[in-house]
Parts: sequence; C-alpha cells; structure tokens
Amino acid sequence: MSIKPPLMDLPIKTADSGFYSGFSTHVAVISKIIIAALVLWAIVFPAQAGAILNAINSFILANTAYWYIYLVALFVILCLVLAVWPAAGRLRLGLEGDRPEFSNFSWFSMMFGAGIGVGMLTWAVAEPVYHFNNNPEVIQGLVEGATAENVRNAYKWSFLHWGLGAWACYAIAGLSLGFFCYRRGLPLTMRSSLTPIFGKSLSGPIGHIVDIVAVVATILGVAQTLGFGVEQFVAGLTRIGIGGLTNEGGTANTTGVIVAILVIMAASTASALSGVGKGIKWLSNINMGLSIFLLTFFLIFGSTFFGLQALFLGIWDYLIALPEMLFTVWRSDGVEDSVASNLEGWQGGWSVFYWAWWVAFAPFVGLFLARISKGRTIREFVLGAMIVPSLMCFVWFTWAGGTAIDLTLNGDAGDAIFGQPDGDKIFAMVVHMLGASLGWVMSVIIVILLMTYLVTTADSAVLIVNTINAAGDEGPKAKPHIYFWGIALGAVVAALLIAGATPDDPRGGLRAIQTAMVIGAFPFSVVMLLQCVALVKAIWNDSKREAAGVQATSLEDGVEPAQ
Repeated sequence: MSIKPPLMDLPIKTADSGFYSGFSTHVAVISKIIIAALVLWAIVFPAQAGAILNAINSFILANTAYWYIYLVALFVILCLVLAVWPAAGRLRLGLEGDRPEFSNFSWFSMMFGAGIGVGMLTWAVAEPVYHFNNNPEVIQGLVEGATAENVRNAYKWSFLHWGLGAWACYAIAGLSLGFFCYRRGLPLTMRSSLTPIFGKSLSGPIGHIVDIVAVVATILGVAQTLGFGVEQFVAGLTRIGIGGLTNEGGTANTTGVIVAILVIMAASTASALSGVGKGIKWLSNINMGLSIFLLTFFLIFGSTFFGLQALFLGIWDYLIALPEMLFTVWRSDGVEDSVASNLEGWQGGWSVFYWAWWVAFAPFVGLFLARISKGRTIREFVLGAMIVPSLMCFVWFTWAGGTAIDLTLNGDAGDAIFGQPDGDKIFAMVVHMLGASLGWVMSVIIVILLMTYLVTTADSAVLIVNTINAAGDEGPKAKPHIYFWGIALGAVVAALLIAGATPDDPRGGLRAIQTAMVIGAFPFSVVMLLQCVALVKAIWNDSKREAAGVQATSLEDGVEPAQ
C-alpha cells in the first residue's frame, strides 16, 4: 500500500459577520455558557454548589489516583524518548527554514512566567515547610518530622511536584500543538493535535468538544493559580501597610479579594490587548529580572550553604527515587488513621492534586509554549521546556524554602515563619531576615514581582482562550471577547473564593477553586493521553514518509518542503 501525505487541511467553520465574526460559535458560546453558569451557581447557591462540587471532587480523587499517577509517568517517559529518538529529536516545529522568533532568554522568561512563576512565590517557601513536617517517610515512621533528618525528604517530594512531571504535562500539550500546527499548517487549536486519530471528523462535533474541554480546563486551571496568587497578593498589600483586606486568620476577606481581582484583571486585560510580542514579552522579561534579583538576595543573604547542600542532595535524591515516586500508588486498607489510609490521603492531597492541576494548566501553557516555540527542534523544545524550568524551580525551593527551614531549625525564627498562612510565609521570612524597614522595601519588591507574574499568567490565558475560540487564529481578536474572558476569569476566582469561604472555614474558597479545577482537569487528561498516541503515530509515519520521499510538511509561499 502506498504511503499517503498526512492531513494538512482541517477547516473549522467560523462566523462570517456579527459579534462572533471569525470565531467558532459552537466553541465560544458553549464555553462562555459553562463558565457563566459556574459563576452564577457559585454566587446564587453557594452551599449547594460547594456540596455537589466537593462530592464530585472526592469521587475523582478517590478513584483516579492510578490514572493520574501513571498518566504523568507516561508523559515524562515519552518526552525523554522523543528527545533521544533520532527520528523525532531533529524534527523542527515548523518548516525546515523556520527559526525561533524569540531569544532563549525571552523564551525561558515567557515559559517560566506563564507556566509556574506565580506558584513559585507561594510554594517555594510553603511546600518544603509542609514536607519538612510531614511526608510519606514520616507517615511510615521512617523519620521524625520537623527534624534535620527530614530535610532531604522534604526536597525530594517538593521536586517531584514541581520538576519533570509538571513540565512534561506542559511539554506534551505544547509539542503536540507545535508539531501539527507548524509542520502540518493546521489551526493552532487543541483539536489539531488529534488529527492522526480522528482525521477530518475533527472539523465537526468531536473537534468542538475537544476545544470546549480545553477552554474550560484552561479557565479553571488558571483560576487555581490566580486563587493562590490573590491570597498572597493581599498578604503582601497588608505587609506594606494597606489594611482592611484580611480576616483575623490572615486570609483575604471579601474586600481584599475584590480589590486584588480588579487590579490584576484590569492590568492583564490591558496587556492582552497588546498581544504576545509586546505586553506579555516585556512583562515576562521584567518578572524574570525581578525573580533573578530576589533569588540573588536569597543566595547572598539567605542560608547559602544550607540551600546549596539542599539543592545538590535534593536533586540526587529526587533522580534516584524518581522511578519509584512516579509509579507508586498508595491505597487505603479501610482502617481509619492507619498508615495505608494516611498515605493515600497524603498522595491524594498532594501528588494527585498537583497532577490534576498541571493537566488543567496544560492546554493554556501548552498552546502558549507552542506559540512561542515555532522553529525549534523537538529535542530543543523538550529539553528546554522540561529541564531548564525544573532546575529553576529547584533553585527557588532550596534557597527560599531552605532559608525558611534553616532559620526555624537552626536560627531564632521560632514560629514567625512556619506559623503564617502559606501566602504570607515569604513576607514573614524577609521581615525576619531584614527587620521592619528593609523588610518593608523587600515586601514591596515581592508584591511587584507577584503582580507581574499574575498579570502575565492572566493575560496569556485570555489570549490562549480566544485563540482556541477563534479556530486557532493568532491574529488580533475583537476587544469585547478579550474583555469578556478577562472579566470571566476574574469572576471565577472571586466567586469561588468568596462563596467557598465561611467564618468557620476562611480557606474554603481556595478549596472550592481546587475542587472545580480537579473536575475540569479530568476530561482534558483523556485528551492528553490521545495526544500522546497521535504524536507518536505521526512521527513514526513521517519517518516512513521521509524514506519514501512523500511530503510530510505543509507548503509555504509555494515552496516545496525539504524531503
């Protein structure tokens, strides 16, 4: 049987005129209805919404641990295989003559800022502290929590959640889109990545469903990130002297949530209107510069030797234990508060939650990575998108979080850092290190950095959602649609934060966002598994096409592609 060229034409019907001109009405309208319904439901019936969402969330976390653990393990293995597979690694995300649009510095800056930068400021301190006190080794009685012997375990588990597994999720989504959109000339939208499986039928309802699932997952995944960011932003504003924004426990109150959302979404919408090459690029460069400044501060004035030791030993422990950590699934033995039950609870609250979060974030970061990575080879993309950001995360965790642990373990911090809410831990640490006056100055810098990260994340998400709704059109979008998604994203965060919080449970709002995110992530996890199958199938077939002299890339300006 003769080898045929791949599918290089996937028409997606868009409106010719009117308010939705240039947009796929099936995707845009249904996505908006789903998000609007969620917001209204959370505001009008908060108790009912919370109960139902929590029931679904509990079911998913209790019954999908195997699914998420093994799925992310597959992503890591596949990415590494593609990087070393000669037939795959040398392929370019584009035509042979295409070269990267952005410098390596801008590429890394945008990738890190949109992908994980916001979480760094919260979790680089908070997560090592959590695992320092409790982790699977502590639960099994192998080591005592909050002791020097548990430091290495704290970093091993922190690295698991923010290292190769996280970035493999983003890399799979980005690689799939970049491959099919820039090599095949298909629309820059999620359905294009499944063409080797479903073919031209993706022009219809199947493709609409894939894109709708991607839009909803994006909004909920980004809402989770912004939810943590809003809490920390309010904590920072309180630290620099703006009062009335927090409850007695230090969490953001209704006024604080509204103020933070208005500031962040107004700035992000303005940035989104300027596009990727202007506002987002410059904001990413600014926040990377401020990140380097803050990290340098911790390197010089923090627990330098402690952080350096934690970095190298943590990476060693992480890489040695990675196969076991990626594939181990703990299940309860049915006995309350037993070791098995506690291990299952820990894994569901940490690893499974994180994998769901990164999967929900993957359509957004993946499409964004594809957009800024045209012209790079698969090997360059995989190694750049997995290893460099992972190392950056590891450095942050060991020097920022390591300083907090060292000040508490060997210094005089007492409960000054560990006793604060997650978002406030980094502010409490710098104030303890520098004193009130210089601590205030550093808190202002952290607030500005956090603001740039939040804005970069939000405006990138708005552009990505509009690109999917517009059938992959990367061009300028009608301003009302940018305004809508900017408002909608802010409304999701505000509605769930406010509706979920109660006097007895001020952190219920964050849990409400987490619940909605986990639910939204599950359908897209199925899409990502299909992306893996489609990508391997396409690369394998392209190697056979190349050997047979059959065209495997799209034409551009009438020039025949290199064979």
